[in-house]
This record gives sequence, structure tokens and C-alpha cells, in this order.
Amino acid sequence: MSATAPAILLVDDEPHSLSAMKLALEDDFDILTAKGAAEALAILEEEWVQVIICDQRMPGRTGVDFLTEVRERWPETVRVILTGYTDSASMMTAINEAGIHQFLTKPWHPEQLLASARNAARMFALARENERLSLEMRLLNSTQESRVEKRRRALREGMGFETILRSPHSAMNEAVTLARQFASFDVPVLVRGEPGSGRAQMARAMHYVSLRSDKPFYELNLTGMPEELAMVELFGARRGILPGGVAKIGLAQKADRGTLFIAGIETASPALQLALIRMLTEGAVTPLGGQETASTNLRLITGASADLRALVAEGSFRSDLYYALSTGEVTIPPLRARRGDVAILAQNFLAEAAARHGKPVLGFDGPALDFLENYDWPGNLRELSNEVTRMLMFAQSNTLGADLISRHILQAAPNEEGADRSAEEVMTASGTLKDRVELIEMRILRETLTRCRWNKSRAAAELGLSRVGLRAKLERYGIIDPSGRVSEEEES
Repeated sequence: MSATAPAILLVDDEPHSLSAMKLALEDDFDILTAKGAAEALAILEEEWVQVIICDQRMPGRTGVDFLTEVRERWPETVRVILTGYTDSASMMTAINEAGIHQFLTKPWHPEQLLASARNAARMFALARENERLSLEMRLLNSTQESRVEKRRRALREGMGFETILRSPHSAMNEAVTLARQFASFDVPVLVRGEPGSGRAQMARAMHYVSLRSDKPFYELNLTGMPEELAMVELFGARRGILPGGVAKIGLAQKADRGTLFIAGIETASPALQLALIRMLTEGAVTPLGGQETASTNLRLITGASADLRALVAEGSFRSDLYYALSTGEVTIPPLRARRGDVAILAQNFLAEAAARHGKPVLGFDGPALDFLENYDWPGNLRELSNEVTRMLMFAQSNTLGADLISRHILQAAPNEEGADRSAEEVMTASGTLKDRVELIEMRILRETLTRCRWNKSRAAAELGLSRVGLRAKLERYGIIDPSGRVSEEEES
């Protein structure tokens, strides 16, 4: 191994697990190993480590507890944790307290572990490069500063709006242009959009091209969170209030001089709204159970799936808070309105899922992309990501075909505005019984043939039709194989 290879510290109390991880990574990295937190800390005192991959469940100290100390003493080291379960409360604690870069679930795949290690090492290198450029900015004269700033801007772009994948003529372009404009001004921004449309990604991109890009970015989703827990997470708690008798620092203080993104702002309770307006106007927060006031200088970006103006009119949301939050306002279009983006996003989700699950594939065939593009995706990016992962799990070849797509998507009728989600609209629509039944029949035929890979014998048998009867219905409805294939019978 070259002396210039990044150093990774592997921490696990199970020797066979350490050996397996070392075997997967030793060709690319300088590997150090420790069987527990105490041994790992001793290594960190002596060695320069870029990345730590640590098991969560270890005797003595847990991985999160150990990595929390690492964050305080060696904050530049990128921290990755291995866990056999992904309890949301534990994940939130890990993110807030230990600043975890990534969770890896057990059992891990060697390619997945290697990809995570490479990404972590790259993040470390980017952070170091950013620090170096900051130092150069202070030392160089104004002409040189201009050149360094261009390089620094390019570095930020790698973590900014370039991560929002879209086509050249995407409906998302307008939102990105607006967000880019707001990003350079240190003002609160409200990001509106349906759940799963990418509000957090937009907020993160704004942070990384802002003047605060070298400071921390934190996020919290208030949806479904009890008021007291939300108060603790945002503003902290004094010693003795929480179980264990420890004090907690809230995200409002952790994000000082950085950016805090709060999703689900429309669900904030009246008391939380009052505390937020005080934080925005006075820069002051009070931990739960405390009397003292702490100051914070953060940039607040909020996300909402509801119309806050309507909530203000109803009296369920404070008008002063709404106006304080919406100095800048960006609306993210739903996926059904992003014609041409679905294919790009699906290919990206597929590449990520293939790397994560260690199942390499080439991509989708044309008909599969057509079906995905024409569906309206009520669950937006999350639903698309889930569907692509499901297709990957059932794929038997390197190219994913339309037969792997869920039946409700195959049965949805394509149109210029996106696809209908189900046949429910047909049940309640106007028109004769004959017309409505024929519309349902056409959807069933199209879905069955696609799922059967256009094997008409199989489709006819499943539908209880003869080959002649099936052919007659296809001709009647104008249904043709989108791949252009012609069966042997039709050729003869």
C-alpha cells in the first residue's frame, strides 16, 4: 500500500468482522484496526486517520458514544457506523451527537463497504481542500483571491445544485435558479413542495453554495414529532431534565454560523412557533427547563408541504412567523410535472441501489422507461426510488424490463399530464357503462401483456381468451408492442 493512501480505522470487537472489512478495503486504503473504543482512541493519538468505520454494538462503549468523543477531538475525521438495525430515534441521536456521515446496515456487501469508504475519503479530502483554500484566501492579495475563490466555488458546486439531477428543459430548472439566487443572500428561505419532492436536498444545496458553506448543516423534520421532543431537539435541555441527568445542546446552537433546515414547519405547535419567532428576531434560545438564554447566529431554511398563507388565514399559523420565514420562497414541482426527469432520476437511483446491494446492472430498456416516465408518482422521489429498488431485486438480467414494474403503474393510462393512479376515476367518471368498461379492459390488456413480456399465448391463457380473441381486442384498442417486435404467428 502506498504511503499516500488514505488511512481508515476499523473498530469492531469481533475479530472475523475486522478481518473481513480489512480484506475488502486493504487494496485501496492504509488499514488500522481496533477491538474497542479504548484501543481506537490510543491509535488516534498516534496516527493521522481520515475515516473511521465503527460497529455500534460493542462492550463498554457503543459506537455512537465513541464517535461522539471523536467528533469533539478530531472533528475533521469522517465517521461511518455499522449497525444491525435502523431505529429512527437511534439514528437521530447518532446524527446529532456523533455527526455520523453514513449508516451501513449488517450484513454489508464488500462493494457497498468499499463504495462507502471511498465516498468518506473523498469527503475528507474535499474538507481539507476547502480549509486550504480558506487559508490561501487570507494570505493572498486581491488578484490571487479572485482565482482561489473560483476554485472554492467549483468545490462547493460539487456538493450544491449539481446534485439535483434534471433534464435541460426540466420544470425544476426555475426552482433551482430561484434557490441559487436566494442562496447567496443570508436570509431565511421557505421551500414548498409535496412530501418526497426533494425539499431537504434543495436546502442542502443552498447551504453549500452560500457564505456559510464551510460551517455545519443540520436538518430536523417536525412531522409527527411531539412538541416537547421538538423543543429539546431544537433548543436543548438543561442538566437533570432528560433521563440520565445529562444536558443536551440543541440544533439551534450546533448550527451557529451554519444552516438549519426544519421540515414540516406547518406542523409546529403554537409554543414552538413562538420560540422560533424569538430565535429569528432576537437570535436567542432557551433550553428546556432552563432560565438562561443562549445566542445563535444561524441561517434558517424551512420546508412545508402545506400552503402557509392558508394556515395563516385560518389562524393556525402565526403571521409574523410566516413572514419571517419567507423572505425567500422556492416551490419545488412534483415529479409528475417534471417531464423528462424521471428517466434520469431512475437511472441514478438504480446505480445507487445496485452499488448498495452489490447487484450490478446496465440500466432499463426503452419500454420500462416509457412506463416510468408516464406515471404520475404521487409519492414523488421516494416512490420512484422504492420502485427502482424493487425492480432491481427481481431482475434476472443486466437490463431491467417493463415486466418488473408494479402492476398499478403498468395499468395506469398515460397522458400528457402524467398517468392516472388507478381505475377509481373510471368508476366515478361520466360516460356510458360500455365506454367505462372498455377503458378498464384496455388497461388490463396492456398491463398483462407487458408483464408477460408480450408473450400472447401466456397473456391469453391468463386472461381466459383465445389467441384470436386476444388479437381482436388488441386491434380494436390499437394496442401494440412498444418494442416493435412481431410474433412468429403474425410474420407468417
